[in-house]
Amino acid sequence: MKLNNLNDLFIHELKDIYNAEKQITKALPKMMKEASSPQLKKAFEMHLAETETQIERLEKVFELMGKKASGEKCKAMEGIIKEAQDMMSENADSDVMDAALIASAQRVEHYEIAGYGTLCTYAKQLGHTEVLNLLHKTLEEEKATDLKLTDIAESKINIKAEHKQK
Repeated sequence: MKLNNLNDLFIHELKDIYNAEKQITKALPKMMKEASSPQLKKAFEMHLAETETQIERLEKVFELMGKKASGEKCKAMEGIIKEAQDMMSENADSDVMDAALIASAQRVEHYEIAGYGTLCTYAKQLGHTEVLNLLHKTLEEEKATDLKLTDIAESKINIKAEHKQK
């Protein structure tokens, strides 16, 4: 796809984030399985359901743009998920693993926040008001997930991991 204008770039970025979300739906169940904290497992479970809704929302965005919902291989998300998988293969104490899982999940969230923030900026610039509203809703959900993960980490997980035997 040749990128001739901002709209072309917007569609390209939509395909990237669509693929990223699809990758996340495959990674989250593995992270849920690896997590030992019930609170963290529940957060991952809730975010998986939310991610599936976000994919549906992106499919609506593609429809509004008159495009077929399809993904452009998101190599950045592929790398972030690969790092998370590498971390999950480490021999780690369960509380330390939970802290590592949160760190990995927040890397995912930060990538998504950057992606959706950019998409919102482009949608606004291009005058795609309905699309902007859909993308902004997802952006706010991603920010809320990041804050929730921070709260879980700071209120319990990191403290438990810190006090493990040295």
